[in-house]
Amino acid sequence: MTNVILLGPPGAGKGTQAKRLVVERGMTQLSTGDMLREARISGSEMGLKVAAVMDAGGLVTDEIVIGLIREKLQHGGSAGYIFDGFPRTLAQADALGDLLSQMGQKLDAVVAMEVDDGVLVRRIVGRYTCGNCSAVYHDETHPTAKPGVCDSCGSTNLVRRADDNEESLRHRLMEYYKKTSPLIGYYYAKGDLKRVDALAKVEEVAAAVSSVLDRG
Repeated sequence: MTNVILLGPPGAGKGTQAKRLVVERGMTQLSTGDMLREARISGSEMGLKVAAVMDAGGLVTDEIVIGLIREKLQHGGSAGYIFDGFPRTLAQADALGDLLSQMGQKLDAVVAMEVDDGVLVRRIVGRYTCGNCSAVYHDETHPTAKPGVCDSCGSTNLVRRADDNEESLRHRLMEYYKKTSPLIGYYYAKGDLKRVDALAKVEEVAAAVSSVLDRG
């Protein structure tokens, strides 16, 4: 069993790499957002707590999130877990470490997916998709053959995410670094942190992540 945390700013490709690990290694992705949504509709005791907090417009406590993770770990049957969106704070990192220890497990690696902010912003700002078939394009690296027309299905419904603009992205990056910098230092000090170049080709990033996990 392998347990890993993927750290990286918005657009670094954490979701893409997590999905590969699920398919290629049989690991389970634990996304905080997905767990909260599942719990809310589950009708379980924990789910009722989540629903009450969210319906009141409050913030779900660390205790509740740890409880949801505990439930997932207790089910077992996985080759390991990918922690996505958690931890975000030092207190959460401590709580996760304690939980894994209590359950006879450990954290095998924390993969920091590193990027050059300027390159990342250009990569995301230039991105657009086909609203009909979801094909992905980019102004510089992969434009449509005919401007304004999807190569795959011929649709002219090409769209960009409203928040994929430079101002919004730089704000999101700043918020990420403010919250995550302490975690980088925390896991580095514990000897768990491994760094990969997240701006390499997807296959190269995947190979780097796999190398980290195989080394343990």
